[in-house]
Amino acid sequence: MYNNRYILNELNKGIKMGMDSISNVSEKVQDDRFKEDLKYQYDEYNKILNEVNQELTNYNDFPKELNPMQKAMGWMGVEMNTITDKSNSKIAELMLQGINMGIIEGVKLLNQNPDADEEVKNVLNKFIKFQENTVEQLKKYL
Repeated sequence: MYNNRYILNELNKGIKMGMDSISNVSEKVQDDRFKEDLKYQYDEYNKILNEVNQELTNYNDFPKELNPMQKAMGWMGVEMNTITDKSNSKIAELMLQGINMGIIEGVKLLNQNPDADEEVKNVLNKFIKFQENTVEQLKKYL
């Protein structure tokens, strides 16, 4: 039970960080196609987040908000990394770095919690698969 709640809370945090990152970079993107791809990614994160939040209620837990410091650090990271380069390539690179961290953390959660409930594993697998697909989608902007 603890593992399930922990996994879901970690997923919640990772998804919210991804959504915040998209919000932070979207205003810097000039390319309409790239903006559409980012909007699609945001919407997909939101769908998975809703599943995570629904699962959390099964364990009498509630979704947590990101720590304000985490949000500020994410925003500052985007600002610092795009101060001189707001190209599609630079923004895609920043996004890919975060997504790769999400994939690593997701796979670690999966591998380190083989006794997690199937529903939790399914949501976790959906998150990992989505992240992997997003990597492929972003490569065209490098």
